[in-house]
Amino acid sequence: MAAVLALFAVELALGWPSLTSALSQLRAPQPGWLTSAVIVELAAMVMYARMQRRLLRSAGVRVPIHRHVALAYAAHSLSVTLPGGPAFSTRFNYQQMRRFGATPAIASWCIALSGIFSAAALAAVTTGGALAARGAPSWHTLAGFTLAGLLITLGVRQTTHRPEALEPATRAALARINRLRHQPATRDLDRIRAFADQLRAARLGPAHAAAAGVYALLNWLLDAVCLWMCLQAVSDTGINATQLLLAFCAGMAAGTLTIVPGGLGIIDSALILGLLTGGVDAPTAIATVVLYRLISFGFIIGIGWITWLFMRRHHRDRTAGTAEPEGLTP
Repeated sequence: MAAVLALFAVELALGWPSLTSALSQLRAPQPGWLTSAVIVELAAMVMYARMQRRLLRSAGVRVPIHRHVALAYAAHSLSVTLPGGPAFSTRFNYQQMRRFGATPAIASWCIALSGIFSAAALAAVTTGGALAARGAPSWHTLAGFTLAGLLITLGVRQTTHRPEALEPATRAALARINRLRHQPATRDLDRIRAFADQLRAARLGPAHAAAAGVYALLNWLLDAVCLWMCLQAVSDTGINATQLLLAFCAGMAAGTLTIVPGGLGIIDSALILGLLTGGVDAPTAIATVVLYRLISFGFIIGIGWITWLFMRRHHRDRTAGTAEPEGLTP
């Protein structure tokens, strides 16, 4: 916790000039729109939690929704706050899903698939915005995304239904790795077979896949709606829905290309430029993005770290007298 607080202090010191400059552009937001933006952002987090819950339910793991929501907040805060946060977040997700009752294979499968669904949903939103902006469908782009989605879906289904089909390729790859390790060619093959057998419990049927896809889309769309509500909260300026979506997607895409925690400075700049392109004046664009980031970054991360502390305390109470696991995981 001392290291985390020190990190926050360094980030605040480095970003203070930009923060004060941006806050000077922020007028008192309208309470109704501000409240609505906060509610919508909270709903976006619930949609992500429901997506992961649906994936685990398809594998027979049933956990109350409030535990998934708590996991979503805590894992998100680890991911966007710490340097190398996705690694901490992935480990945290894995250990919590194991405590939910998922096998190692099912937990790994759910984490990987939730990432695929989330990325595919953002790509779908971006494609939809781009097609609407052009006024005419770009059929070759749409067909490419559709084909990629179908191939990923079929690959996942094939892997879970017939994991033994991957054994020849796995055996060959393992033999090469063991040769470099100076170990027998079949070392750890039994462990891989056991892991593959656990995947048989994963049955992502059409209903579960469709529901997870809808929740992933709603997660991004509600986040975009939050950005629009922040614009309404600070100004009466209107913006085309397509331009807003493109600005939002540009900001989210820019955030994946930086190692700076939370994409500080990168996401903000992309969002502001996107809003400027959509016809919003500079002071309003800056105020909108500052308010949006205060909600989607500061407020949500604050909830996430508080949730993480409660989860840590709850786990310590349940495992009193036992050794504490290493790392940031409760």
